[in-house]
Amino acid sequence: MAQNHFPREFNVINRYTIRAMLWLNGFAHITIGLALAVSVMMFAWLFFLDVRVAVFSNNLVHGFLNALGTLMLLWSISALISAEIRYLMGAKLEVETFIEVAMVLVLRKLIIMPVQEVVPDPMEVLLWVGAGLMLGLTFVLVRWGQKQRVE
Repeated sequence: MAQNHFPREFNVINRYTIRAMLWLNGFAHITIGLALAVSVMMFAWLFFLDVRVAVFSNNLVHGFLNALGTLMLLWSISALISAEIRYLMGAKLEVETFIEVAMVLVLRKLIIMPVQEVVPDPMEVLLWVGAGLMLGLTFVLVRWGQKQRVE
């Protein structure tokens, strides 16, 4: 694709700028990958701490729901790592990955709501449920659109 919006004298500068930006983008994705790896270790550690607290507390259900919430964060990080690996291998970032992560986080919020220190009002619960339904619908529409494009 020819670029006609720059004077020819800027071609060299443009080429070096693009190389620098590609290098910087690669560095950013390596940094994202390393940060995701560190977060896996942190959330795994937090999950095991939550399980330990659940076992030794008087309220096993409360501890279990907190541990499940942490596990769902770990699941979200895993989905992001998978997307990052696919991107680094040359694939495009799929919007459905981010919709899936958002759905998991909304579901996590709904799961831990009963054990929060502050009891949510019915409107807040309704908004979270509505967000989950809208994300689910968006996910289905995106998948349907991708299926239509393939056929």
